Amino acid sequence: MFRLTRFKNYLWDKLVHWLTYEPPNFRTPLTSFERLRYELRPGDVLLVEGRSNVAEIIKSITQSIWTHSFFYIGRLHDIDDSMLRDHIQKYRHCSPDEQLIIEAMLGKGIIVSSIEEYAGEHLRICRPRGITRADSQEVIAYAIKELGKDYNVRQIMDLARFMFPYWFLPRRWRSTLFEHNAGKPTKTVCSTMMAEAFANVRFPIIPVLHQDEDGQLKLIRSNAKLMTPRDFDHSPYFDVIKYPVLDFDELGIYQKLPWDQTSVHCNDIGDCFYSHPEEVENLIPIKSTKAIVQEELDKAGTKADDKEKEDDSKTTKQDKISKKAL
Repeated sequence: MFRLTRFKNYLWDKLVHWLTYEPPNFRTPLTSFERLRYELRPGDVLLVEGRSNVAEIIKSITQSIWTHSFFYIGRLHDIDDSMLRDHIQKYRHCSPDEQLIIEAMLGKGIIVSSIEEYAGEHLRICRPRGITRADSQEVIAYAIKELGKDYNVRQIMDLARFMFPYWFLPRRWRSTLFEHNAGKPTKTVCSTMMAEAFANVRFPIIPVLHQDEDGQLKLIRSNAKLMTPRDFDHSPYFDVIKYPVLDFDELGIYQKLPWDQTSVHCNDIGDCFYSHPEEVENLIPIKSTKAIVQEELDKAGTKADDKEKEDDSKTTKQDKISKKAL
């Protein structure tokens, strides 16, 4: 029996390692991480475009690039309740300035970690619109109390089965998502945990609207176990906030972006094609980076020379005035 348990644990560890393995990230980040981390507020939901094998499975299930989501809870001093601060430090010894997140990770369960773990990844902020500070603290408190719980792999399988027509599957294969107390109460996934946290303060994500015979509208809460990361992106009650690496700070600045002028278009690495010759003729040539830098240096040098001449002119005028006075 002991050997069988060890063998099962060995197979499970191998499966988790394969599912969570991420290839090296050679892509240029689309998000300005430094600006994003500066603009974050406690209670924000962040979406991640994952690169692991389980992320590819979730992409197929949800038909969305967003495969993972987590809470930003801020720094320790952003949490009002001192008992919750102490509870966090049981799971992570963090400095006062460390920006903390809570997430559900396969093989680790619900953990607290640093936002630095996602530097260089494609991220998006989803901010609950109009939520009060008190409710935001309640949402964060709910997530903190979930620390240490397991990750529910069964729920991912349930979501996959739920995508098929219900009549198509044998009864024993059908989803348990709507069954009462399905699965162990100590297990959850990232988006489910956050959906339950917002439901705790009656903040809507994607509720079902029901209109009765009298024309009265009612909001019916969606099943938290059906929530996926993309639902926060699609929700009309969350503001989507983006901080691209190349931002548009002024009108028409997009016309000055460093577009490639080789007439080559790429959908992905190794998946490129040439423009039509007529398109090439219409492309506006853009200076190289070295030329732009040199031009800026020349401008700076010209301004310095002009200022020096202006200072010399003022000095000469003062000398002439002094001589006349004498």
